[in-house]
Amino acid sequence: MDGVRRAGRALWRVARHEWTLVVLASLPLSAALTWPTLRDPAGTLPQDTGDPTLQAWQVAWGGHALRTDPAHLWHSNTFFPEPYTYAYSDTLLGFAPFALIGEGPVAAVVRYNLLYVVVHALAFVGAYALSRQLGAGRAGAAVAGASFAYAPWKLAQAGHLHVLSIGGVALALAMLARGHGWSLRHGYRPDRVRPGWAGAGWAVAAWQVTLGFGIGLPFAYVLGLLGLAVAGAYGVTWWRRRSRPAVPRGLFLADLAGVTGFAGVSLLMAAPYLEVVARHPAGRRTAAQVAMFSPPAGGFLTAPPESWLWGERHGAARAALGFPGEMTLLPGVVLIALAVAGLVFSAWRVWQRIALAAGVLVSLALAAGTSFGGDGDPGYLTLMRHLPGWDALRTPGRLVLWTTLLLGVLAAGALTVRERPPAGAGRGDWRRWARVALALPALLVLAEGVNRTPHVPVPAQPVALRGVAGPVLVLPLGGIRDYHVMLWSTDGFPSTVNGLASFTPDSQQRIRAAGAGFPDAGSVAYLRAAGVRTVVLLPRYATGTPWQGAAARPVDGLGIHRERVGDAVVYHLDRAS
Repeated sequence: MDGVRRAGRALWRVARHEWTLVVLASLPLSAALTWPTLRDPAGTLPQDTGDPTLQAWQVAWGGHALRTDPAHLWHSNTFFPEPYTYAYSDTLLGFAPFALIGEGPVAAVVRYNLLYVVVHALAFVGAYALSRQLGAGRAGAAVAGASFAYAPWKLAQAGHLHVLSIGGVALALAMLARGHGWSLRHGYRPDRVRPGWAGAGWAVAAWQVTLGFGIGLPFAYVLGLLGLAVAGAYGVTWWRRRSRPAVPRGLFLADLAGVTGFAGVSLLMAAPYLEVVARHPAGRRTAAQVAMFSPPAGGFLTAPPESWLWGERHGAARAALGFPGEMTLLPGVVLIALAVAGLVFSAWRVWQRIALAAGVLVSLALAAGTSFGGDGDPGYLTLMRHLPGWDALRTPGRLVLWTTLLLGVLAAGALTVRERPPAGAGRGDWRRWARVALALPALLVLAEGVNRTPHVPVPAQPVALRGVAGPVLVLPLGGIRDYHVMLWSTDGFPSTVNGLASFTPDSQQRIRAAGAGFPDAGSVAYLRAAGVRTVVLLPRYATGTPWQGAAARPVDGLGIHRERVGDAVVYHLDRAS
């Protein structure tokens, strides 16, 4: 019985621990602030049926490849017959283990919606943990977590799961700081060193990179800068004392293994992307593309239309932006006000506040892309020329995540100042009212994150594509419908010509040109030679395309077999009529 009681007490301590409560609270909070995502997770998608369908396929393909043929992970079933097609965009590979459960388009959509909710909760937990580790109180950490998870600018990214998946950034930094026994308020404390936490931090950082380089590459460079800062501090200490400061052996080994693993994962992730650029130079980002997505200064004070609080109020400001989807970058009015207050009074030292403010300004300058200084040089374009991999990032505004995180830390410092109870006030009464007052900023930040994001019906999979034999071409080819075909292809993952990325491979351009007259002798011969065995025509989507009316074209003498399946027409190129 004593053992049972001890186990019960241990479980109770875990259940009421701060971190348990934060994690448990983050999930229903995320469900509420992303609502109505979970109202119909199998039938709707947030924002639109463009990128979400692509990313539902990406996660599903990762799980399928890991389960069936990991060696061919990067050679996906789309863009047939091209290789390395999984690297045509950020892959969300780190979510692949979730795809080991469930198969087909419905499972892919449900999985996407669940991840959409979870990544918001992870962002809250990560920023909360980082702020607490730095020395902030619970109220300040709650503001940092709420702003990092539900900043107004993130509402414009509702269709970009890889951009919303930023929780690993803050969580890794929190673990690394904890592992190294460091905080803003207390500095380095050798007795607080925990090598296990440091190793876990490097592991989470590596996982973050597997979600995509759009967020992961700048994060890698931030980790590099932090590493240089630590090495510099180590060197200064050695120079002043003429003795080498002691580094716990366990921490040294954890960092050595962690850095090695992080670098290894990053290089393995980078290799297929480098191969894609070598094969398709048109896929390389240009300064002109960066300029197209670079926000003006006003964009950082403008909310997207999906914002319940600011959407309608900022309509005129949005109308002046060239690309509102990537230029409405408001971190939050309440957050900015609290961060400004944090410059004046804070638990952080003055030099720390100045350093945080400098970080905010640098991140804003980089997030402005070519808008900063007139052409982004010095600035974003400088990094494109000199930092390996930076030229792959065409949307500089997404760096506002660092602005948001730093503003959150500044705000957390302002809310961590501890006051003595007023004269004549009861200690218990004062604490109770103080807790209520300190909860208000977090609630105001969350109010700015309330969404009006549309949730649209998932495009239904045509009956003709259920269990279809590949290699298959689905017509019409090109445009957002190819994203839908990619999602539908999760039913068995047949090799599929269709696919959509930021560039079009030469082979697909040739197929589009040759197949414009399908079904005719020239197109049939070309597709056969390319290895295509099945063509599925979806007449209801063909209006206004070269394949409008193709269903009525004769097939006599072409050596193919045609049949009606549901509302589609299926052509078997390897069977005679």
